[in-house]
Order: sequence, then structure tokens, then C-alpha cells
Amino acid sequence: MINWCGVFPALTTKFDKSEKLDLNLYAKNLSVQMEAGVHGIILGGTLGEASTLTEEEKEHLVKFTLEKTEGKIPVILNIAEGATKEAVRQASLARTWGAQGLMMLPPMRYKPDHRECVAYFKTVADSTDLPIMIYNNPVDYKTEVSLDMFEELIQCTNIQAIKESTRDISNVTRLKNRFGSSLKILCGVDTLAMEELVMGADGWVAGLVCAFPRETVVIFRLIQQKRYDEALAVYRWFLPLLELDIHPKLVQYIKLAETLEGIGSEYVRAPRLMLIGDEKKQISKIITDAQSVRPKLPLV
Repeated sequence: MINWCGVFPALTTKFDKSEKLDLNLYAKNLSVQMEAGVHGIILGGTLGEASTLTEEEKEHLVKFTLEKTEGKIPVILNIAEGATKEAVRQASLARTWGAQGLMMLPPMRYKPDHRECVAYFKTVADSTDLPIMIYNNPVDYKTEVSLDMFEELIQCTNIQAIKESTRDISNVTRLKNRFGSSLKILCGVDTLAMEELVMGADGWVAGLVCAFPRETVVIFRLIQQKRYDEALAVYRWFLPLLELDIHPKLVQYIKLAETLEGIGSEYVRAPRLMLIGDEKKQISKIITDAQSVRPKLPLV
């Protein structure tokens, strides 16, 4: 059972210089996330460089995270596959490894029509008892999961939430009007988080939380407490950092932020390369400028 409410970090995968998993550094970051009060952990997303991970590494990450979180918050694994049978297999593996939920993208590398997209999600949902959050990001992945599709999908009792990444905040109201409390909404775009939470989103699948967990959780809690002016003050400070999440190099940018916060490293797996030269200086300046005027966070 997942509440699908709160801050859910889409965590980066920590590597060492030789591109091997750095579980000690990962554990350090995970501990800081837990201390900040996040409500769940998402593994194997874009920020987690899932396309570069082996099946064995995914299993190791899931089991390691479960061990460290000790059942206090749910651990969710992302599925992004091109074949329905493989997505079903990945869902089965996630269940076997102990994951408590799934995040799912539409089929990759092929743009399905309405019938195909619904059939894909339903087939996977029918194959597992794990709760599922559908990741709706037509901007980056070119397939939109429409409201009419969700009308069919919520017939599967384990399809329970949407990661809303259409970049249209009015979609939060459309979803609320259509589905009420039967479909939880989590903002999936860092730069729209406060706007969508104020409009009624239930949670935030966050990226910059990887480097700034306390600020992310405080913003969420302040909004829940209707302390909007206090939330806005932190959010305005945070926005230049949040914009690092909406760039093709979001992995490198957020890993640099983690490094400058002392809870990560810059190491990525090829084909990604670490930042160098003027680009690294520019992104570093955005981060250090924000660090230099970091606000005192309100008690929540």
C-alpha cells in the first residue's frame, strides 16, 4: 500500500571513477533524504541512468535501498521498456526483489495509439499486485496518456497515480475534476512544483531533491500547511536550481549539485560525460550563487 502523497526523490545512481556502483556514497545520500523526511524513493528513472544499469545492478540497488530504508518509506522501481512482455518481466522481477511499487512510462521507441497504450499498461497492471504510478511526459517521450486513457486505466485497481509532466498546470484541475480522489497526482516537473501543489497535486516526484532534500520537503510541508508566503520565499530562491532539472543534461547538472552539497559525485556512465570547461563553470556558479544566499528554513 502506497499513499502516493509527499516528496518522492527520483534518485541518481552513484558511481565511482571506474563506473562501478558506489554504494557507500549512495547510502550517504539516502540517509540525508530520510533525515529530511521524504515520503518514498524512486529508482531506475532517467536521473538514475537506468538505461546504463544491468539487471543485476538494478536488483542490487533495490535490495540495498530496502535494507537502508527499513520499511519506513516505499521503494519504487521505474519501468521503461519497448516490449510488453519485457515490461511484464521487469514488473515480476521488481516484485521478487522486494520493490513496493512501480513507476511506468508508455512503450519506448514506438509511439502507440490510444488502444495500444492502454493495452500495454493494463497488461502489466494485470500481471502484478504492485501499485503503479503512470509517468505522463509527452514533452520528452512523445506519447501522452490522455484523460480518456486514464478513464480505462483506473479500472485496474493497482493503477493509482500519475506523475504529471505535461508542463500544463491546468491538467491538475482537469484530472481532479474527472477523477477526484481516485487518481493521485504527483508533479513531475521541478519548475512547476509549487504551482501544481497549490492547485491540488498530492505530491512531487523531484529531481533537485537529490542535492537539496531539506528545502524540497519544507516547501511541500509549508504548502500542505497553507503557509504559502513562506513556501514561496523558499521556492523563489530554489527556482534557478530547479531549472537544472529541465535540461537534457539534467543528470550531470544534478550530480554536480550533489557534489557541491557533499552528498554525491560527478561520475556518470557513458555515453554521458562529466561536465568540463565553461559549461561546468556556468552550472557551478548557478549552484554556488544559490548556496551563498541559502534561506533559513521555517520550522514545519
